[in-house]
Amino acid sequence: MNDLVVTRFDREIAQQGARISSALNMLRTQQYPPDARKGLRKFQVAEVADFLGVTQSHLRQLHADGKGPSPEISGGRRFYTAEQMLELREHLEANKKSDRRIYVPKRKDGEPLQVVSVVNFKGGSGKTTTAAHLAQYLALTGHRVLAIDLDPQASLTSLFGIQPELDEVGSLYEALRFDDERVPISNVIRKTNIPNLHVVPASLLLQEYEYDVPMAIAGKKGDEGRLFHLRIVNALKEVDADYDLVVIDCPPQLGYLTITALMASTGILITIHPQMLDIMSMSQFLQMLGGILTSVADAGAEIRVKWFRYLITRFEPTDIPQTQMIGFMQSLFAQHMLKNHVLKSTAISDASIRKQTLYEVEKSEFVRSTYERAIESLNASNGEIATLIHQTWGRR
Repeated sequence: MNDLVVTRFDREIAQQGARISSALNMLRTQQYPPDARKGLRKFQVAEVADFLGVTQSHLRQLHADGKGPSPEISGGRRFYTAEQMLELREHLEANKKSDRRIYVPKRKDGEPLQVVSVVNFKGGSGKTTTAAHLAQYLALTGHRVLAIDLDPQASLTSLFGIQPELDEVGSLYEALRFDDERVPISNVIRKTNIPNLHVVPASLLLQEYEYDVPMAIAGKKGDEGRLFHLRIVNALKEVDADYDLVVIDCPPQLGYLTITALMASTGILITIHPQMLDIMSMSQFLQMLGGILTSVADAGAEIRVKWFRYLITRFEPTDIPQTQMIGFMQSLFAQHMLKNHVLKSTAISDASIRKQTLYEVEKSEFVRSTYERAIESLNASNGEIATLIHQTWGRR
């Protein structure tokens, strides 16, 4: 009887998983016709000016002079595509009057690839949402970006419009595995709807890495297993020249996947929801992380991290306990906290229901003030991170 119950439970769970997957694919097809692939809206002049770092009047003058790409005009407003923004960057860079201005911010000779890992031990901190918006912001501001979804739950992958169980995509596991089936990372990189932004999707197969590493250490490939922390470093060497930045969405656990990502990182972004339970969880996470990284470093591994910061997410300014928690954190390590916080917003959560970010969703879908408050907080925090990256390159 017990065996029968277990069998029925197994079948029911599998069937429900298949039904959910099928329903999500149907919604995706309806939302992104005709091929279920995400498109991208056009950007108004004000947004383009912000991304490029110029004034709106400058863009209007370029159009009046017949320079650069021609925007689409609708209802008296000018709109540019993301591809046209790249063309504008190239035009501005080629015709700039001062070397201090950089319109095309891709790294120069001698500036190493920057790898930013977004981590948190506790779910619900906005980790994946942060990684997605950061990767898109960096791409829209002219950087060549590779986003890596390292979470077997594949939330970032889903947010980018990919269903791993249906789209038959590979994951980073294919480039990390220890057997003869390992492939170059370029084999699993996918384009996204934003120029300059590519993604390595995730799948449940990533979980196998957690079992492979101890087996490799104990098995015939002991030396290779003990150097597991270099596997992402080595994988990225194959595409080093193609990107300026890598953004990694780490799983919400301190396993071999997270450790491997952190050992490849030049920057670490720790998302934190300003509530007591979240801060207590973060305390345990940091102590565990510090102990593990110390052991790895003592074994001779190179720590590449140049900076790490705490990013407050889902912040409600009118919530007094949250404000007190932020004050508590600032009293302990103000120099490691980003000055800008990401606000809790219905605009961000509503966009995610549609598998979109605030950079993708149509502004007209929201109350203007709600959208603008949310996008301003995102742009401020992402801009602060971009500045940290540029400082690591030695730029002013």
